[in-house]
Amino acid sequence: MGGMTNPWYTRVMALELITGADDGGRRLDRILRKALPDLPLSGVYRLLRKGRILVDGKPGRAKDRVPPGACIQIPVETGLSRLSGLYPGEDLSGDLPLPDILWEGAGLLFLNKPPGLLVHGPESLETQVLRYLRGKRSPSLSFKPGPLHRLDRPTSGIIAFSTGLEGARNFSALLRRGKIKKQYLALVEGIPGEQAVWEDWLFRDREQKKTFPAENPGEKAQKALSRVWTVGSSSGYSLIRLEIATGRTHQIRAQAALHGYPLAGDRKYGSGVRAPGILLHAYSLEFIGEGISSVPKILEAPLPDVFSQRIHELFGNKFTKILFPYSL
Repeated sequence: MGGMTNPWYTRVMALELITGADDGGRRLDRILRKALPDLPLSGVYRLLRKGRILVDGKPGRAKDRVPPGACIQIPVETGLSRLSGLYPGEDLSGDLPLPDILWEGAGLLFLNKPPGLLVHGPESLETQVLRYLRGKRSPSLSFKPGPLHRLDRPTSGIIAFSTGLEGARNFSALLRRGKIKKQYLALVEGIPGEQAVWEDWLFRDREQKKTFPAENPGEKAQKALSRVWTVGSSSGYSLIRLEIATGRTHQIRAQAALHGYPLAGDRKYGSGVRAPGILLHAYSLEFIGEGISSVPKILEAPLPDVFSQRIHELFGNKFTKILFPYSL
């Protein structure tokens, strides 16, 4: 016989993946878990133990930190992986207009989300962002741009997306440490006091997709803390400003209803007003302390027309730039 051939190459095909800039420095097993979501985790580690996954021609170990531009070779075997899941996601062909960009850079994209648009799912804001970024960033096996916090479908205003791994890490770290202040405007029924602190325990019913108050802290209950200022009142309605110190699902909607001031038109949370939607707007995001290099300390999102018009109807030109960072 002539020179020995590698039996791995003669028996199976090799799938070759090239790491991108956002994969650099990440553990091999973490890259594989993201790049091959249809391959069972046990299968990933079995291949690694047997030395069947190569990085630049050498057997890789789970804990290896992989540089950008590395070639990962994976054996393709029937029953081991459904390769259709290699790059999961919907069709990104076509175009959808992206909402107003408030700021872009440092691996981050800040948008002014319109009301009524889902953040996740088919034809969502996330889809629009992925289409916008198509061809503007280097491919990655383990990182996918996405939203870094939540906004409900009916809620408008500022939302942050990651466009790079470093931006995602920086923003998420500040969010965990409470170094990002988020403020909202809402139109509610009734007339709250001038200032208040809403501190409650809430739990989420996933089947009903609704957040309820909990009498006592428990396994499913989470603390919700909001600071509230009444900006003005007219005709039984009030415009309030809220600063949330926690980020529970439907926190503002549930707390407003619990304290007797449901968002106008929020029938799900007890409003008696029939309206096409609620008026809840994330109007500012502020970095406390050092923040992120090159990102503005404060980012502000103008009100959507429907909110601005309703405020004019109720309050006229009473409010000025002293109260808001934009003109009503």
